Amino acid sequence: MKRFVAIALFVALSGATLVPVAEAARVRVKRGPAGRTRVTVTRGFPIRRTLPTVTVRTRTVRVAPRVYLAPVAFTAVAVASLPRDVWTTTEMLDRDEGWTDFTMDVDRRGTRLLLDIDRGTAQLSFAEVVFENGETQVVDFNDRVHTNGIYELVDFRGGRKVDHVRVVARADRENTAVRLHLVQ
Repeated sequence: MKRFVAIALFVALSGATLVPVAEAARVRVKRGPAGRTRVTVTRGFPIRRTLPTVTVRTRTVRVAPRVYLAPVAFTAVAVASLPRDVWTTTEMLDRDEGWTDFTMDVDRRGTRLLLDIDRGTAQLSFAEVVFENGETQVVDFNDRVHTNGIYELVDFRGGRKVDHVRVVARADRENTAVRLHLVQ
């Protein structure tokens, strides 16, 4: 009973929304419909503005968002250079696609995430960092345009396992690369 009261108090104070653990751990394959669609989010998503119409790229996720942590406003803190031990994944954006909803599969442990925009500028709406236990950190870019550079996305100093990162963005020129670096 004490545990239930503690969880209920946490949810009430943090604004978090709980999803059953069995629901969060299921493997899901989502396929975007042909054409464009409105961004879909799960119950408890912390951003409260009209989200753009997007092209959804096919994605597979192992862990669904279970608890949304308090959202973080992106501050565009540039990183001078990449650390030595990083894991990287890349997504290419094309201006003709407009807003794109894509997921980068990580499935690794690290201490912080860096976002690298290369070969152009990108307008970003939000990034959703989903950890292995279903906790989800939303980084709100507020639809701002960001230029070439490496930026600090999320810092979790104690180290955590990241399942995947979902991003909604659009490129201002053809073949803009959006890279995600996980510092290990």
